[in-house]
Amino acid sequence: MASPDLTPEKVGKAAAANATGTLMRGFTSVRDVGGPIFELKQAIDAGRVSGPRIWPSGPTISQTAGHGDYRTPDEGPRRWTGKASRAELMGAGYIADGRDEVLAATREALRFGASQIKVMAGGGTSSDYDPVDVTQYTLDEMKAAVDAAEDWGTYVTVHAYTSRAVRRAIEAGVKCIEHGQLLDEDTLRLMAERGIWLSSQNLVESTDAMSPQRREKRKPVIEGQARLWPMAKRLGVKLAWGTDFLFEPELNAQQNAYILRLKPWFTSAEILKMVTHDNAELLALSGLRSPYQGKLGVVQEGALADLLLVNGNPLANVDLVGNPANFSVIMKDGKVFKETT
Repeated sequence: MASPDLTPEKVGKAAAANATGTLMRGFTSVRDVGGPIFELKQAIDAGRVSGPRIWPSGPTISQTAGHGDYRTPDEGPRRWTGKASRAELMGAGYIADGRDEVLAATREALRFGASQIKVMAGGGTSSDYDPVDVTQYTLDEMKAAVDAAEDWGTYVTVHAYTSRAVRRAIEAGVKCIEHGQLLDEDTLRLMAERGIWLSSQNLVESTDAMSPQRREKRKPVIEGQARLWPMAKRLGVKLAWGTDFLFEPELNAQQNAYILRLKPWFTSAEILKMVTHDNAELLALSGLRSPYQGKLGVVQEGALADLLLVNGNPLANVDLVGNPANFSVIMKDGKVFKETT
């Protein structure tokens, strides 16, 4: 049961505060790959809330017993009970089985304004029913999502850790892999050859709120991080950086510090390029469904007027971007949101 304290008004205020905090940490544009984000995005775009531009996926798409099946034990399958799950009613995710349902779920997300589609292609660490190693969705089901997205001029990105899940997604035409900490060298080489993006993160090892089951599921993923980044870099995979703080909102304040976790494998220049220019290239993959016109990740005439002024030289000391207090100016769309002297 949902907490009675989590009223829509309180949730909305918390979301707005987190959006403002994200912008004030220097993130002027973000890709949200799953969840009820459209209302917040509209508020930001209308100027009612200060926050970053959002490239939304909207509800994730998951098979039954997949990573996006967040039903509680008392919730039966919609197919037989006729009742949508709480998560579906919230717009957090759709449970879709078979080509027809996947097509419908993809088109529904696009109807609401998804700039790209998020499909669960493998097991996860924060879901109850699926082991990390399982592969999710048949090739035909996965291709249904890709076909529907491509018809709208955009792409599918998938949650997946294992090589088996990623190879199936690539065969279906997916353009981006989220996470990937368990990938082998041959699969990463295939991604490099096909120009498939890898959007990965350095996950938090554990928090006090994590259940023993979740901690155990995360172990191989955490262990895979130190192997994934240098191997993907060496093989020339297109790399993007992000955070994955699902169910740990208290970690949002540490977004900048998590950038510095790339230091063992990348130079300061490589890190800065990844979190600005390269991430912007991934956002541009939404093509015709991009919600914003203009170029990001560059400083040039005609580009979107986003700028961070750092007290110091981050090329010499990338640690400076790990603390947003070092940003003397934060500008988005030509509007200054922070200016200190």
